[in-house]
Amino acid sequence: MPVYNLAEYRSNKPAHFQSSLPVVSFNRSELGVIMSLYGRMVASGIWRDYGISHLKDVAIFSIFRRTADFPLYRIEKHPDLKARNSLYLVKAMDGQILKRGNELKRVVSVLDKRNLRLVG
Repeated sequence: MPVYNLAEYRSNKPAHFQSSLPVVSFNRSELGVIMSLYGRMVASGIWRDYGISHLKDVAIFSIFRRTADFPLYRIEKHPDLKARNSLYLVKAMDGQILKRGNELKRVVSVLDKRNLRLVG
């Protein structure tokens, strides 16, 4: 079994490990906001699964009712639209934009309000 020097391996990464295209992704604080909302909705039994996509122009957090379904909602991050006050978007299943803005907490708050029901 061969032995590799880890420092040498890290400095000379093989080509298939090197990314030539930058991708958009959610940072730790953004994921904290999203996962806090997701955890509350899972605990209430409304949501069951999620998926994260990091693409060249957009990062997408998809929320599912069941694993095999289409996403109920998508939280999208578009860094190129920050100047137009659309860094974050929340889209419904049909593609309708429910809310957009540059503050993630405000944008995802629309998902909290949509699931509140008056019990009497």
